[in-house]
Amino acid sequence: MLYYLFEYLESHFNLPGASVFQFITFRAALAFIFSLLFSTIYGKRIINFLRKQQVGETVRDLGLDGQAQKSGTPTMGGIIIILATLIPVLLLAKLDNIYVIILLITTIWMGFIGFVDDYIKVFKKDKGGLSGKFKIIGQIGLGLIVGSMLYFHPDVTIKEQLPADQQIVQQNGRTQVFGDAHKSTKTTIPFLKDNELDYSKALSFLGDGYQTYAWIIFIFVVVFIVTGVSNGANLTDGIDGLAAGSSAIIVITLAVFAWVSGNIIFADYLDVMYIPNSGEMTVFILAFAGSLIGFLWYNAFPAQVFMVDTGSLTIGGIIAVIAIAIRKELLLVFLAGIFVVENMSVILQVSYFKYTRKKFGEGRRIFKMSPLHHHYQKSGYHESKIVTRFWIVGILLAVFTIATLKLR
Repeated sequence: MLYYLFEYLESHFNLPGASVFQFITFRAALAFIFSLLFSTIYGKRIINFLRKQQVGETVRDLGLDGQAQKSGTPTMGGIIIILATLIPVLLLAKLDNIYVIILLITTIWMGFIGFVDDYIKVFKKDKGGLSGKFKIIGQIGLGLIVGSMLYFHPDVTIKEQLPADQQIVQQNGRTQVFGDAHKSTKTTIPFLKDNELDYSKALSFLGDGYQTYAWIIFIFVVVFIVTGVSNGANLTDGIDGLAAGSSAIIVITLAVFAWVSGNIIFADYLDVMYIPNSGEMTVFILAFAGSLIGFLWYNAFPAQVFMVDTGSLTIGGIIAVIAIAIRKELLLVFLAGIFVVENMSVILQVSYFKYTRKKFGEGRRIFKMSPLHHHYQKSGYHESKIVTRFWIVGILLAVFTIATLKLR
């Protein structure tokens, strides 16, 4: 809203300094500051409100050190993250930008699913919460919406770099490096010199005109990634500060990619796919990063509030959609490595248990407990040490992911 206000003041009254709101970097920095201040200042009030409403965590006895002390800690703290993200975005972002619209839909959609799940657990006293199949249906539904918008909306395009002999030197002396904007199902593959994969090629066996059906494979990929990443974030939310801190590292890295992808100069310099209008996502992403860091103020050990599904499902959904929008979803294998490992530890544990029970008559385990962070708790590590080490690994993965820009 402020963006449009200052744009009006600049165009009609030539207000000094109003033009600064045209710069994405300025608005993104303001969004980060506003979000951080909101989550730290008003976060305390929200926590107190949740405590008065007796919205406390009911902890199952898993035999973990310090677990009993967490009982009664205010829960549903993901509301802090959602509000601290939405308010700065509504104030500072261009709300007619298709990428911002998609991220707003993602936040509200996943936040609602998580809220319903937590509401059932807290107020209905049903520890199972929302049925798993309804969560999956909700995640698939979001994937279908996001995939359809990214594929069919006319403002979602890319510009590909022209061969050297086709680049044109313009009258102002600049060289036209990129061609015209066009629809595409291409994405980025790490490590390869020609680092682009076109999802539509998977349907080339259909013969001429196979591109007509490219939306099928593209939307399927979006659904798969949204579901996988949101569940990964959900599983990572198990000990104080782990999900919020790990997610903040991932999100800040994605902010770098989003800004570079939407800036024609840096996209050319770094040989990154140029995606017109995607730079506006940086405002949303930094607001989201600020909300995570502000939430961490109260969620770090010993936690004063838990995000639970209201926050974790929202976090995973947003991260997945950002990565898909900037065509860097395949990099999530590295960047969101913490989520991937947490997810895989559960899959391996359950699969191995079922296999050994069928073969030997009793179930056996690979880990002492899954997800992986509980394995280390069972091994005697304090949760603050586990969280710090996971953060360090997350930072290393983020640096490695950025380095992939040149590792090809």
